[in-house]
Amino acid sequence: MLKGIHLTLMIGPAKPAPVPRAVLEALTAAEVTTDADGPCGFQLRFTLSNRSPLQTMFLIGGGVMPSIIRVVLVATVNSRPEVLLDGVMTDHQVTPGENGRSELVVTGEDLTRVMDYQTFTGLPYPAMPSAARVAVILAKYLAFGITPTIVPAFLSDVESPVSNTPLHQGTDLAYIKQLASQVGHTFYIEPGPAPLTSRAYWGPLVKAGAPQPALNINMDTHTNCDSLRFQIDNDSRVQPYITVHEPTTKLPIPVLIPTDLSMLNPPLGTVPLVAKTWKPIEDASKLTVTKALLRGLAAASRSNDGVQAEGQLDVARYGRVLKARQLVGVRGAGTAFDGLYFVKKVSHSIQRGQYKQSFTLTRNALVSHVAKVPA
Repeated sequence: MLKGIHLTLMIGPAKPAPVPRAVLEALTAAEVTTDADGPCGFQLRFTLSNRSPLQTMFLIGGGVMPSIIRVVLVATVNSRPEVLLDGVMTDHQVTPGENGRSELVVTGEDLTRVMDYQTFTGLPYPAMPSAARVAVILAKYLAFGITPTIVPAFLSDVESPVSNTPLHQGTDLAYIKQLASQVGHTFYIEPGPAPLTSRAYWGPLVKAGAPQPALNINMDTHTNCDSLRFQIDNDSRVQPYITVHEPTTKLPIPVLIPTDLSMLNPPLGTVPLVAKTWKPIEDASKLTVTKALLRGLAAASRSNDGVQAEGQLDVARYGRVLKARQLVGVRGAGTAFDGLYFVKKVSHSIQRGQYKQSFTLTRNALVSHVAKVPA
């Protein structure tokens, strides 16, 4: 690898162990993608010889193969370790090559995949709010080193077990995501901070906190981005609303749901983009007031950010790993686009002698609302 960058690969069932040196040297490329709106996926490429230990590590040996093969990849950049992935293998392919050397391609997803194998439809949760149900579900996965972080919904509507008892629907992953979408929350499993540990987060998508070092463009020797381009898409923003009926006249009155709530989608600029389209919350009139408001907040949280930036950087030049679901500063792009952004998506591309990251940044306003960003 590059000077100052070291990779650690761990493979095995349930509790993986560091691979032998021969296996790490056989790794020719690694691709890891983290998306704020979806699971983390990965693909590892190895050269495969007939005597390679990979023959028994990933491929079927003696007709027996563990049901779950766990994969952990850690990148240490300038003595700073970052767990890039902690997941399970979902597929492997072998392409025969010349001189008895083939290529093994291992594909997988993060530990949310483990939550999507078994269905538990019909399991009752009497008098339990959404957050309590999520806690019960995540308790099953403590053996994988997953620690839950659960933020209760802004509003809670707990029904009497006499009138209605919530029932589990589908797999654990599907049901947790369903509960999150109903109240404007998100759910993901983030690897780290230490290998074999992860954090399962159920709560609002937080767009606050200490920013990562700035991405610089058009700044001569201080430039650390290979490319960076911006796009304004105001047509994608939607203003959700619910309709209430005036008690006396029964006239319908639209009530707008704010899309830039501080806890869900705080402003990251001084000139906000105004939504051109209003969209009603379907079937809101059939819901209780609390459920209607929760449905509205959920729709508001999904309102797309109108400012987007895409680019690529060299990790060796940036000096650290850019992480998704955090803020980052941008400098040198001009008055309209400088400032803080939310890192929505990051893709790692690692090859021998090269470590690149492509990324997608978003925010909901133009012109920076901070005087400085961390360098």
